[in-house]
Amino acid sequence: MKKLFFSLGLMAASFGVFAQDAKNAVANKAMGAASHSKDFLVIQLGYVGLTGTGAGAINTGFNRQLNIAFMYDIPLQATNFSLAAGLGIGSDHYHLSKMSLDLRNASTVPDFQKTDAYSKFKLAATYLELPLELRYRQVPENANKGFKVGVGLKIGNLLNAHTRSVANVNGSKLIEKEASKRLFNTWRFAGTARVGYGNFAVYGTYALNSIFKSNGTYDVNPYSFGFMLSGL
Repeated sequence: MKKLFFSLGLMAASFGVFAQDAKNAVANKAMGAASHSKDFLVIQLGYVGLTGTGAGAINTGFNRQLNIAFMYDIPLQATNFSLAAGLGIGSDHYHLSKMSLDLRNASTVPDFQKTDAYSKFKLAATYLELPLELRYRQVPENANKGFKVGVGLKIGNLLNAHTRSVANVNGSKLIEKEASKRLFNTWRFAGTARVGYGNFAVYGTYALNSIFKSNGTYDVNPYSFGFMLSGL
């Protein structure tokens, strides 16, 4: 009987040591992942504007951009450089000032009209994006620290384009939303750049093609700049 209790006690002690070792291994792995960030998650918030033929005729206010992407980092051995590719969502919001855009118009040219009929009028475009980037890090094994630079290209596919208007009709608020991708280019190609320290950076982008389908009236390319948070 004593031998049985001794054997059971030895087994329990061995199991306890094994469980503690497994727990420590998981904790150490989690701590290692947290302390060796590879910029897996990228969040950008900034201003987006338009430039090119006809851009001056489109009156906008403070336009906003939000980009979120998950990226896989591939270090280039024995260097401070790495390559990264990922998948994300980019959303641009243009706030028109005393103007509207009629997406129901049969014309192939965007129909921007000056009007005071709306208290708010917004044009929004959302893209599924494939970001590609060449990165330099002062501390290559930990992106949470040190000076960082990145340049690259984003390929975007248009998921949705819509307008949202707010008007006052007989003392009541009237909100209308129209969605159509007919006037817009399906694909967007944009150059990207960022510079920062640790988890924070400033970024800029410039679209290499027009937001609208080819026409001589509004051959406008979006550009953006703002602040960026990266980590994980």
